[in-house]
Parts: sequence; structure tokens; C-alpha cells
Amino acid sequence: MPPTLAMHDASYAHIAERLQALELEIEIVTFDKAGVFKIAGGTATAEELDIDYLWLSSHPKQVGAEDAVFEQVLKLKSIGVLQTFNAGLDNPFYKKISDKGTRICNSSAQAVAISEYVMAQVLSIFHPIEKQRDLQATKTWQKTPFRELSRSNWLIVGYGPIGQEIANRVKPFGAQISVIRRTPKASANVDRMGTSDDLHEYLADADIVVLACPLNPTTQGLADAAFFAAMKQNSILVNIARGGLIVDDALIGALDHGNLATAILDVFHTEPLDTSDALWTHRQVRLTSHTSFFGEGVQGRWDQLFLDGIKNFFDARPLAFEVNPADIS
Repeated sequence: MPPTLAMHDASYAHIAERLQALELEIEIVTFDKAGVFKIAGGTATAEELDIDYLWLSSHPKQVGAEDAVFEQVLKLKSIGVLQTFNAGLDNPFYKKISDKGTRICNSSAQAVAISEYVMAQVLSIFHPIEKQRDLQATKTWQKTPFRELSRSNWLIVGYGPIGQEIANRVKPFGAQISVIRRTPKASANVDRMGTSDDLHEYLADADIVVLACPLNPTTQGLADAAFFAAMKQNSILVNIARGGLIVDDALIGALDHGNLATAILDVFHTEPLDTSDALWTHRQVRLTSHTSFFGEGVQGRWDQLFLDGIKNFFDARPLAFEVNPADIS
């Protein structure tokens, strides 16, 4: 019997032609949010099925079926490999699947878009674009000084695919880059690499701090009052990871007391963010609706990641972005 490849109905409709072009000897299993699994012209229950490779693409989420699909996937008898569209695996679903012995590969597809979001947001603070537009509107000829990225120090907390793509874009400007990660490794784009023990030392001279690390028990509430007290005066904080990394009251206190100039926030403890939340109206907060990954090239990279992954699986080659089970909590 050939290996089984499972995915949501909408995912298969999207990728079928490109998948068939790979000419793999494979049994396709599709399913819907109601838990109907289709295989070999018939149907089966999740409890009956052993799946060798499961693709969790973004399509269930796009049609409002993500939670229902997670529920059905957990019922499967077994899953060999799960390729997800998520970069972060803090949803309890992934821990439950990992504990059943499933190998999980996360996604790097969002990294390019998120890194461009970070650059656009920081540059929009360094350059007085709104003031320049106002001067144009009043036909006022006036010089507008701006900060140069070449003179800035960056601290990237977390150095997975997203952190690396941010460094790839920042370094050509001539900025200095420091990184905090669990296991320091040399990198051509990094001037200084440290662990969590070095965090407060590195915060002291960072003009821009980017949170790009996973949310787990170690990083929950990482940006607390002590974190903000250690930051350089008038620095910028960017969070494109998870809202749970930040203690919101400590963040607002740091903004109000001048420890921090601006917070650029794309992720929050609760999403959508409640309309009564003080972050919406704080004058020093740049707030976006978890949209940093929403670049036009992400879907294509998600697709290619899956197609490369399934080919590697069948050729018995190493899988890209396979996550250590110990890092899923």
C-alpha cells in the first residue's frame, strides 16, 4: 500500500495540479471540517486512519475551519509527519500532536514578509514622511532631518527564519546587529551573539529591539518591567512574535515614563484586540492587526515549502524546519 498524504479539501483543490506533477506513488486523503475523510473513492473515520504525511495549510483558517480541523486531526490513529503553515507552535494542538509521536515541521514562508514589515515600520519612524507630506501640502520649502539606519544598533531576540531574514535586510544598511538565542552560533550578519543571560546587557545599547522568538514558558512575559528598565532611552520595540512575550502594563509604563520611545505591535494577548484596550489609542504605539505575515508572496512560499517537503519525505531526505519536540510546549 502506498504512503498516505492527507490535507483539507480546500488545500487539495488549491495544490492538486502541482502535486500530481510530482508523480509520486501516494494515496491522497482529503477531509472537511465535519470530519468526513475521503480515501480511494470511499470514506473513513479519523480513528481508522494512519497518515504518513499531513499538510496543514492556511486554507482551513481562511474558511473559518481551523479549530474544527485541529479537532479532527487529533482523532487520527497516527500521523508520521505534520507540515504546518504556522511559524509559532504555541497553540496547545501542536503539543498534543507531538506527544503522539508525530514529527512536526513549521513554516519559514512568512519570514520574508515579516522582515519587510519590520523594515517599513522602523524606516517610517526614522524618516519624517508625514511631516514632509504636510510641508508639501503647504508648499513649504524646509529641510527635514532624519535618523540613519547605518548609525543604529539592533537587537533581535530569537534567530529562527524570521530573525535571520530581518538581519539579512538590516545589515546592508550598515547597522550593528546583536542577537539573543538559545544556542549562540556565528553568523555573517551578526556582530554579537548571546544567550538570555546577556539580554539586559544587550538591551542597554539597542536602538531597535525586535521580538522574534517563540512563545513558551521560558519566554512568557519576557518583556517585563525589568526588561524595559534595561532598555536604552528613546529606543523602539517591535513585536512580531506573540503577544504573550510582553507584560502590557509594564510596556505602557515604559512608554509613559520615557524609557521607550515607540512600540510597534502586530501581535497581542487576545486577538482581535478588544476595542477598549489602551494600546489602541496610546500616542506612542504603532498597532497593526497581526498582518505582518500578509505579504503577497507568502502563499506561494507556503505551497513550495509543502511540495519540497513531501518530495524530501518520499526521497528519504532530511525535512526542512523540523522542530525539536522539546521546544514544543
